[in-house]
Amino acid sequence: MPPRNHKSWLAQPNVESISSIAYNSQEIFAQEQEQIFSKVWVPMCHKSEMPEPGNFRTTQIAGQNVIAVNNGDSIKSYLNTGKFNTPSGTMTRVEFLMDDYTPLYTEVKHGGMVWTTLNKNPTQTVEQWTAGAFDCIADAIDTEEMEVFHYHKAVIDTNYKLWHDTNSEFYHDFMHYFNRVSGFNDEYFARKNIPFDNGHVNVSSFTVNYEEYDGFEDRGELSFPNLPPNQWYMVDLFPGYNFNLRGSAYRSDSVTPLGPNRVLIEFRGYGLKKDTKEERLTRIKHHNSIWGPFGRNLHEDLIGVAGQGTTMRVGTENRRILHGRHENGTIHDEVGMRHYYTEWGRYLDVDPYQQTLV
Repeated sequence: MPPRNHKSWLAQPNVESISSIAYNSQEIFAQEQEQIFSKVWVPMCHKSEMPEPGNFRTTQIAGQNVIAVNNGDSIKSYLNTGKFNTPSGTMTRVEFLMDDYTPLYTEVKHGGMVWTTLNKNPTQTVEQWTAGAFDCIADAIDTEEMEVFHYHKAVIDTNYKLWHDTNSEFYHDFMHYFNRVSGFNDEYFARKNIPFDNGHVNVSSFTVNYEEYDGFEDRGELSFPNLPPNQWYMVDLFPGYNFNLRGSAYRSDSVTPLGPNRVLIEFRGYGLKKDTKEERLTRIKHHNSIWGPFGRNLHEDLIGVAGQGTTMRVGTENRRILHGRHENGTIHDEVGMRHYYTEWGRYLDVDPYQQTLV
């Protein structure tokens, strides 16, 4: 290869890359709300958060207030035009009937998640929409009833796609000391990113050596049903939902974009409804030691995406984010990123890898 001159170094590399405008444009954010979030199925909460008739949960989808209610015989969701704007609570049937609620399509699927959509004419069921991405963990999350034992949320000054990216690319794993100690083995680097229709990806499993980290213990005895000991699976759903199963602990993330550079992320931790008191305490410990607000990993992820958001906000120099690594679909292959942004571009009718987006 001949030596490079200044023109060579300044030339646009011939690899897949996306403009940082995708992460800071108000115009693109508005398009995402209207053309993506108002069309897709959204996992807004879990049925165990509404165990009794009248219990409800609220959220916001594409700028619209939404409420899910336990009606006694089923869980339904509605546009929340009434007075119930707290995150959760209980209403009487009289209170519900006094307000005008527009019903939305609702399904309970994939481990008891409550799914809803603003789409008035969805062409796919939830199972069709998820397109097989949950198959790798279906036997683990659908065999026994689950319930939420942990909930917290974070509002971060970053773009929602950067949070999804951190669950899709695995360079940032080198930031996690815990992962380096307990997981960097041959199985880890051989894991596969597996694309599914509708922009979804799952990440194949490997064995985590938890006991290699000082103070941690093997988690094999408390693994979810039908899951081999100490396995770790991940499901990334377009456009911003993540399901993470680490043997004895299961977590979901749901994003609510609040602006081009601001996102609300809701984190839930799950156990089995049949857990004994001792099993539940152990499961909570396993979950929170990694994914709780003061756990080993989650806060590091949030710090990372906050930093990325700072470098890409309006007024910063336009830059390109590379998605060009090809490694036969293994863990550091950016196929998951390319698959996601191809679907993103399809919804917005743009080529995500062109020079300019707006």
